[in-house]
Amino acid sequence: MKKVFSLIILLLLIINVSFSQSSRWKRTRYEIVGGVGLTGFMGDLGGVSVSSKHIMDFNFRAQRPAFQAGMRYKILEPLAVKGTLTYGTVYGNDALSKNEYSLNRNLKFRSPIVELAAQLEYSIIKEPLTRRYNLRRRKKFSFKNFQVNTYVFAGVAGFYYNPKGKDEVSFGGTGKWVALQPLGTEGQGLMESREKYKRISMSFPVGVGVKYNLTRKWSVGAEFGARYTLTDYIDDVSTTYVDNNWIYEERGAQAARLADPNKWTANRLDEFTSYGPGDQRGNPKYNDFYFFSMVTVAYKLRTGRKGLPKF
Repeated sequence: MKKVFSLIILLLLIINVSFSQSSRWKRTRYEIVGGVGLTGFMGDLGGVSVSSKHIMDFNFRAQRPAFQAGMRYKILEPLAVKGTLTYGTVYGNDALSKNEYSLNRNLKFRSPIVELAAQLEYSIIKEPLTRRYNLRRRKKFSFKNFQVNTYVFAGVAGFYYNPKGKDEVSFGGTGKWVALQPLGTEGQGLMESREKYKRISMSFPVGVGVKYNLTRKWSVGAEFGARYTLTDYIDDVSTTYVDNNWIYEERGAQAARLADPNKWTANRLDEFTSYGPGDQRGNPKYNDFYFFSMVTVAYKLRTGRKGLPKF
């Protein structure tokens, strides 16, 4: 009888320990997240071609800084939801392209991106509860023992953008960066079929990330995410040229210069250069992409009795 009683006690202890281990992640299911990294852009400017958008259009020289802050909440041990606010600048320049058409088009832009996003993260390699892996103790390498949380994510975001072009002094301009949306460089607001685009749009983040625990509370990581957007105007380029004289008459010399700078020399319209009305300026078949490559830091918040984080 004593043996049976002792066995029951032992089984209860094992079950209790197992339950504690399986639910221990709930004690720190909230995390504050911060990140610093780079932006990337794939649109109609600066790539290898204006007829398509593919990985070869990504230009590393056009990357710019980005900053991120947010919070992660674990729904289940392998599944988390994260909300982030990210700020960065995207940039494109035909001068960085090797494509002849792009070089002759000679456009450039930059735009801020302010993104508010929510994403679901699924851990392919789940986050360890403690740091037990030690290279000195284990001769054989194993991903199971190498405690790096690896996850994939997908989500939805809203973002603000405001493309600007440089009004080059060499073309008779001011040398300043000018907001392009009000100018209607492709005839927006002048042609019935072309309305001015909105400077707020949606995107759909997808990507992959890794996270390594330094301590029970602090972790570092890296994350790369691509954003497919619902706009083709992050770079202010999408369709065809319109008559530059018409833009000049309706919107002024600055709008005409930024619509097609090659037509301008010392503030004088040159009829013998660049492209004409109806010629391809961009490709409306494909919307724009932007990217964030981030190095991240996360801090776990201990959960209180009511399930809320303790600050």
